[in-house]
Amino acid sequence: MSSPTADVSVRIAWSADAQAIAAVQVAAWRAGHADLLPAEVLDSLDADEFAAAWAASLDKPEDARNRVLVALEHATVRGFAVTGPCPDPDADPVADGEVSELAVEPAARRQGHGSRLLQACADTLRQDRFTRAVSWLGAGDDQARTFLTEAGWAPDQAHRELDLHGDGSVKLKQVRLHTGLTD
Repeated sequence: MSSPTADVSVRIAWSADAQAIAAVQVAAWRAGHADLLPAEVLDSLDADEFAAAWAASLDKPEDARNRVLVALEHATVRGFAVTGPCPDPDADPVADGEVSELAVEPAARRQGHGSRLLQACADTLRQDRFTRAVSWLGAGDDQARTFLTEAGWAPDQAHRELDLHGDGSVKLKQVRLHTGLTD
């Protein structure tokens, strides 16, 4: 006798998913950046504004290799990831793909959605003929670093500092991790 399994999956996002993706993004950013950004900035994040931007980008991606994937539990979006060509100056836009965002709804973490999304990202980038994947994460984000390194990713020595407000008041140090996509 088999035990019941959850109805979970990952698929390419549709523009109809824009509101759900935005809700996950806002919740994930509020949870993940609470120690970095002021509360008023986090409180001002508007899921409706984000949803409009998601709908537009899902309807007309800038590059045919830009993809948004959603992790589903039944028909509910629990997470999303964004893949495409890596825009870094030292990257080869033909060979190097990027996971530019991977977010899971805070209440749905540790249920396998992130792992399924990461595997789907690798599969999608591979299908788009990229041979290497990269992803940037906060230098102090030990949870994300552990998640990626346990999945076979490794630091590649690249680092950067983002000025989030453009005035030097909030800076985010990041490191880049990478993994090969060929067998």
